[in-house]
Amino acid sequence: MSDPDSHRYAHINLPHARTIVQRIARSLEALGAFGESGNGSAAALRDAYDRLEHAARPFDEDPPLHRALRAADDVAERARALVALILKTPARGDRLGQNVRNLFECLGLPEEGAALSLQCGERPESPLR
Repeated sequence: MSDPDSHRYAHINLPHARTIVQRIARSLEALGAFGESGNGSAAALRDAYDRLEHAARPFDEDPPLHRALRAADDVAERARALVALILKTPARGDRLGQNVRNLFECLGLPEEGAALSLQCGERPESPLR
């Protein structure tokens, strides 16, 4: 076990990531992102969300280190795909950005989450940053 892996593992929380994924869906619903059928992004966005939710769903507890790292990488890959599609829509908001940041923090990737959250609308001066 390498030191960076054990450090990241200490910050992975897959059960909470599952909760954050659900919050992202509620934020997208509130912003009307799943109804953006006029620009063709609604179906792709919903599909990307469903793939993310499916990857996060099985975790009631964190698995051992190597399985947790693989699972966190899989969830992160799907989250990146979702964020890329979000950025093709007008959907932005402080809460959405906070949820994106929180998700990546739960995956042991806080720096990436901090950058993506701003793109999704989190205010830089947000008290939760």
